[in-house]
Amino acid sequence: MPEFSHLEPSRILVVAGEARRASHATVKPLAFGEGLRTDALGRHKPLVKVAGKRMLYCITLRPLFFRSSGARERVATVLHELFHISTAFDGTLDSTRRHSSMGKRFAVKFLPLERRLWRGLPPELLAPFAHDGDVRVLQWLERPSAWLPGEKASSRRIYTEAHLFIGVIRMKTRRAKAVRSPPTHEKSGALH
Repeated sequence: MPEFSHLEPSRILVVAGEARRASHATVKPLAFGEGLRTDALGRHKPLVKVAGKRMLYCITLRPLFFRSSGARERVATVLHELFHISTAFDGTLDSTRRHSSMGKRFAVKFLPLERRLWRGLPPELLAPFAHDGDVRVLQWLERPSAWLPGEKASSRRIYTEAHLFIGVIRMKTRRAKAVRSPPTHEKSGALH
């Protein structure tokens, strides 16, 4: 889709994570503006590298994604998180696509994209979202913080595949009804 042509999938890490209220997923920026790891306030972001490539975003799929969704809801959830990513693809989120700034306009802008993609989704891309059974997914052994405290802190500064493991999660897929709307993503205090 042209609206997502700025994305570089190889620089987006997808992991499974813990429950967070009614959230199905969250997207976390792994850089400050222009891909910088330090901002004007002196805060530092940890470096996340997988297979030698720097990751700019981390999408965390939460238990509701695996346990109480159908294929269309899962596709909509992933698209929803990708929609938050800045068109500059610099490790930041688009401030104009935040729930807090858009309110109900978020759905007005997002839902037509989701519907268009759903209608054109090839079966081979749909199949993983409709799976029912065990799946292997990356999970953090130790999750990077949003930013690191001052220089004297002992927080880890670099995360690699050594800090990830492959876990098995049971994906329980709800069967689709004849006509079904995509999920609404309630604001949960954090960008999701």
